This record gives sequence, C-alpha cells and structure tokens, in this order.
Amino acid sequence: MSGKKRYRLLMIDDDASLNELLVEYFDRFGHTLTTATTAAAGRTLLRRDDPDLLILDVMLPDADGFELCRSIRSTSDLPIVMLTARGDLPDRVLGLEFGADDYIPKPFEPRELVARVETLMRRSRETRRRRLSAGGLVLETETRRVTLHGAELELTSLEFELLRILMESGGRVLTREMLLRRLRGIDSDIYDRSVDMLISRLRRKLADDFRSPRYIKTIWRNGYQFAGGDDL
Repeated sequence: MSGKKRYRLLMIDDDASLNELLVEYFDRFGHTLTTATTAAAGRTLLRRDDPDLLILDVMLPDADGFELCRSIRSTSDLPIVMLTARGDLPDRVLGLEFGADDYIPKPFEPRELVARVETLMRRSRETRRRRLSAGGLVLETETRRVTLHGAELELTSLEFELLRILMESGGRVLTREMLLRRLRGIDSDIYDRSVDMLISRLRRKLADDFRSPRYIKTIWRNGYQFAGGDDL
C-alpha cells in the first residue's frame, strides 16, 4: 500500500448501513470515505473537506441527485460517480448528461466500486496534468491554449512557459534564478531582468494588479509566487 495513491472520498447516500459498510471497505484499500445521508449535509462536507471524488445517490430525501450533480458540476470538475437503484438506460444517460463521470446501479459489488473509483481517479489525474486551472484562468499544456474567464489570451512561447511553471509550482516561491534556469531551456539568450519583464507582460495580459494580485505575487527579495486566483 505504501506506493499506492490514497484518496479522500465523499459519499452522499441515504442508506446509512451501506455507508457504514463502504467506509470500512474503502479503508481496506487505504482510502478515506466520509459519508452524508442528505444533500444538505453533503454540501457542507464538500466545502469543508474538498474531497478527491464524490459518490452520489440519485434518490435523496431532500434533493434530486441529478440536480445536485448538475449544480456541483457547474462550479467544479470534481469526479462524480452516480450510485443508485435506478439503473435503467434513460437514467444512466441522464446522469452522464448532468455531468457524472460514471454510473453504477445497485445492487453492486463493493470491489467493483473501488475499482471504478481508482480508475476514474487515475484518468482525472492525467487530465489535470494536461489542464491547469485557477481563478478563471485555464492553461492547456497539449494545445498550448490559455483562456481567462473564457477569453483566449495571446501569449508568446516564453510567456506561456513562465505561466505554466508558476501554475505547476503548487504555490511555492520561485526565485528569479530558478525561473531563469527553467526558461533557458527554451531561450538560451534570456537573462535575469528578462524574468521581471516577462512577469510584467504576463500581469498586463492577465489584468493582474501587482498591488493586489490574483495570480502572480511578488515576494520581496525572493522571487515570485503563483497566488492561485481568488476562488481556490
């Protein structure tokens, strides 16, 4: 288990006995499952725990699971598995149309659910490596496309790479020397002051005020830090 990725999961299902069983079952595979029996309680846990994946029942006592799925999907790319007794084809299609990533009808084998969750998380991690997003800013590494609140930005190769490095940094402070070493692999003529100039150009294109930055923060006498946008 030491080399295996462990996940924090949330399950919203009104069957308390099933929840309890799955908490113990997922724990065998090293995953932490938190449960809620109502949509309201589930929303609270979503905000509090920021789970890696959601397992969602359709038939909840205080909400329609399809609508809850659509609501969550409108603001988040959280992987969602629909888990419900309503397993006929129209319901499966509806769940997927509302934004679910997978759909498992009851009754089911717990081992299959674990396998589906782990497969979905592997796919999700790979997708996120290709697509970085924060605060309305989206960078796609394969297409080299950058958008800000849906509007495409025109960036030079160096500006794109600098933004990618910052977004991939996980909020770490990066010195000018660190950025310089990374960028010299793209342009050997880049020099120390070029980093400051690139940062300044990026800020203009991102409409980012250095006095109150949403994306790129200057750390005095240290370097720069990706601030992450105000919705993270």
